[in-house]
Amino acid sequence: MISYLPFRLIYVLSDFLCLILSRIIRYRRKVILENLQYAFPEKSAGEIRLIMKKYYKHLTDLMLETIKLHTISTKELDKRLTVHGLDIAESYYKQKKSLIVLAMHHNNWEWSSILPTRTKHKTLMLYNPVRGNQTFEKFLIYSRERWGGKCVPVNKSARLVLDFHKRGIPSILWLGADQTSPANSKFWTIFLNREAPFFSGPEKIAIKTNVPIMFQYIKKTGRGRYEYYFTTLIEKPAGIEPNEIILTYIRKMEEIIRNEPEYYLWSHRRWKHKRPEGVPLTI
Repeated sequence: MISYLPFRLIYVLSDFLCLILSRIIRYRRKVILENLQYAFPEKSAGEIRLIMKKYYKHLTDLMLETIKLHTISTKELDKRLTVHGLDIAESYYKQKKSLIVLAMHHNNWEWSSILPTRTKHKTLMLYNPVRGNQTFEKFLIYSRERWGGKCVPVNKSARLVLDFHKRGIPSILWLGADQTSPANSKFWTIFLNREAPFFSGPEKIAIKTNVPIMFQYIKKTGRGRYEYYFTTLIEKPAGIEPNEIILTYIRKMEEIIRNEPEYYLWSHRRWKHKRPEGVPLTI
């Protein structure tokens, strides 16, 4: 029912929800503060609180915009999104080349599901299954697949991408690669001043197939209005040193987050794992 509301009412509801989450429930306040304090040790307590205040406002907008995605029309979404750089994808498609797009949980990544309307590639969107809530997972998958993309569980992604590659089907593998990977991950590095594990699968796929890697970042130009930018991160992954792909991606993310910290997903327990003994730290 919420998804059918016009945007002006969506944002009235968002303001009310922001008040509930930030002042009454104090949703994950401890997690947000800890994440911000580690990420920005140079900032004062007042600056940290200001970022947190802006973050709560953005978070409730994001929550309701994600729900709105369930019924929003293509025409309405087109009015609210400006996409830059996908002409590069078109040139790769003409060469029958697939792509890997590394995105991040900054601003509104959920509306990236419109990507299949902007490219001829078959779009494969990686996701982590929602634990213990199949109803919500079905809701998200329906919203994300409305424009022709296919949601692929992260544990099945490598097999599917390699199959497409062997069959010569140009595809885009899209993923928010900054999500938390398991504690037993073999790749650990420093991300926003803290040790963090990362999935190494995208890098392995890129090196094996030697497909170009693009980076997606998003700028917020107003409530419910975004600009999506796609740039080439690495043209030929096969010639890159091991781990350099992930490190290059992380450096790009950190640059963007430091410029606009209030739009990153600070309430996520991104740093909940501790590096296992014997696993080296890659820097």
